[in-house]
Amino acid sequence: MRIGIIGGTGEIGEGMAMRLSRIMDVCVGSRDVAKAQETCDVCLFSAKENKFECSVKGGSNQNVVDESDLIILAVPFKHVRSTVEGLTGWEDKIVISPVNPMERKESFVYTPPAEGSAALYLKSILPASTRICTAFNNIAGNKWRDIHSDLTYSVPVCGDDAQAKQIVMDLVDRISLLKAYDAGPLSGSHIVESITPLLLNVARYNRMKDVGIRFV
Repeated sequence: MRIGIIGGTGEIGEGMAMRLSRIMDVCVGSRDVAKAQETCDVCLFSAKENKFECSVKGGSNQNVVDESDLIILAVPFKHVRSTVEGLTGWEDKIVISPVNPMERKESFVYTPPAEGSAALYLKSILPASTRICTAFNNIAGNKWRDIHSDLTYSVPVCGDDAQAKQIVMDLVDRISLLKAYDAGPLSGSHIVESITPLLLNVARYNRMKDVGIRFV
């Protein structure tokens, strides 16, 4: 299975690419193909330096949709519509949304769209056959990129398609020491998304860094 990352040149997307490309084929996408290749170069250099195998290629966001079986949409919420609507071929794809709509005011605040969550908003603008799951919402970009450290977090996964959800949960469980948990239907995604501004506020007010969640 080939994993595609749209937004693979951001901190989170690049960190995901670095870790995922060591265990499966990864296609990194960007509106700027040269930037996508820069991310690939970082992945390849890091893997070589640490004596790991690495399978990664760069391309446009459209290349990612065309060539991938599962697509991670690692873009800020404000860019979701323009990114998604500028691409074709979403039918029957599995799409993972780690998107968290939020703003920084006096503190970080969850600001979902009228649909109730970023995941449900995605559902409203993608073809009906697209299989959407919420996952990876609560892991900091710094942690993804720190490949010398294990990721020991819990990852809630929401989705309405049982097969797609299982595929996503199996993927989660292959990454470092992450542990996937079934968090119910896609309609519950707002709960998962809203945890991220909470974590950011906890980190800020308690002078902590890269706070995550773990179910015990």
